[in-house]
Amino acid sequence: MLLVGIDMTAVNVALPSVGHDFHTSASSLTWIIDAYTLALATLLMLSSSMADRAGRKLVFRIGLSTFVLGSALCAVAPDLGFLVGARVIQGVGGSMLNPVAMAIIANVFSDRAERARAIGVWAGVTGLSLAIGPIVGGALVGSSLGWRWIFVINVPIGLAAIVVATKVIPESKAARPRKVDVGGQALIALMLAALVFGVIEGPKLGWGSPAIITTLAVALLALIGFIAYESRATEPLLDLRFFRSIPFSAANLIAVFSFASLGSFLYVNSIYLQDARGYGPLKTGLLMVPLAIVSVLWGPRNGKILGRFGARIPFVIAGVAVTAASVILAQVTLTIPIVWLLIAYALIGLGNSSSSGPITQLAVAGMPPEQAGVAAGVSATTRQIGQTIGVAIAGVTLASVTAGSRAQLATATHTGWILMGAYGLAVLALGLVGTTGHAKRTAERALPTATSSPTPGSPSQE
Repeated sequence: MLLVGIDMTAVNVALPSVGHDFHTSASSLTWIIDAYTLALATLLMLSSSMADRAGRKLVFRIGLSTFVLGSALCAVAPDLGFLVGARVIQGVGGSMLNPVAMAIIANVFSDRAERARAIGVWAGVTGLSLAIGPIVGGALVGSSLGWRWIFVINVPIGLAAIVVATKVIPESKAARPRKVDVGGQALIALMLAALVFGVIEGPKLGWGSPAIITTLAVALLALIGFIAYESRATEPLLDLRFFRSIPFSAANLIAVFSFASLGSFLYVNSIYLQDARGYGPLKTGLLMVPLAIVSVLWGPRNGKILGRFGARIPFVIAGVAVTAASVILAQVTLTIPIVWLLIAYALIGLGNSSSSGPITQLAVAGMPPEQAGVAAGVSATTRQIGQTIGVAIAGVTLASVTAGSRAQLATATHTGWILMGAYGLAVLALGLVGTTGHAKRTAERALPTATSSPTPGSPSQE
């Protein structure tokens, strides 16, 4: 999980170097991020279902092998198109790791207290990986092999993980696994792919061009088709009745906005520091240290607040912190004092670490135990969707910048920072709405019946 998490954030630091090597625009570089997160988002729930059916150890090792293969292909990519395709392969592998890892933990640790500690370690590693990713990425990109080192290092670590997983992880399956919802999976993948393509390519091809209009229309029709199909499916990929619960709906919208904020920040900030201010990858990564320190130190404290007072206070802190950071960053120039950047990065770390845990907690609030795993899986998917959309929209804000114009690029980032503040305000508002007593009482009346719950023996029950 450390490997996958670092890969999600470290690559942002490498974007300017990749752009220079492949002579491509800043907006085109968004595909390097979104190809990975898009594959991850669309396949998370399918991979979890396949693991229940075929075996979690088997699917986990397939995921590791696919991730290693994708990393190796990324490391030798001769052009942007090849790199984007290899990132898709990485994302396919990554989709088999996150949810399956949680299912393996639930199966291995049968004692409730031990399982809680194991999940705590898992969550801590995931949070740490997101925080230190830019630092590790900066150090690797600044090495002799350049940005390719980010992918090269995955190969020996991934191979070692395959060997260890083979030896120590017991095989397990669900007693009565759910059927694979091929139709629902195809529609959600089509919808997300068309939406992201339309957003990223819109500035280049023209928002009124036939290609973009057609693509966005396909995204809309796929969404309508997905809702209609899932409402009639006997074992749907996503039970739409979950969204009758105000806390569940709020949690997933918060996940979208929270990770859209994080994704856009990592993308825009890397472009600003390296292409506008002229800093190297290593210095760019080191400037992100406040984000990592605050995330690591605040995470445990935020967990105590969550356990004692619920999700409202953490969401308020998250929304206010991200919005405050955006106010600072929306003023950036080529000469803004570094201290202001460090303060903003610390606030981003505070906001991100404050919202991550409460998203899952709020998603399962009011849900019966047999629905908790599915709810957590949906929230994991919406996080990736949020990051994908956030990066795509952030790329649009920089699409019109003339190559080599550093001052213009610094000014163009203001739109991205303002959008980040809007995401923060959305987290604040939804956190207040979704954590009211009325919302929790409404959730209990909105829950699906037991007939749609995961089957006994599934990790969702844990």
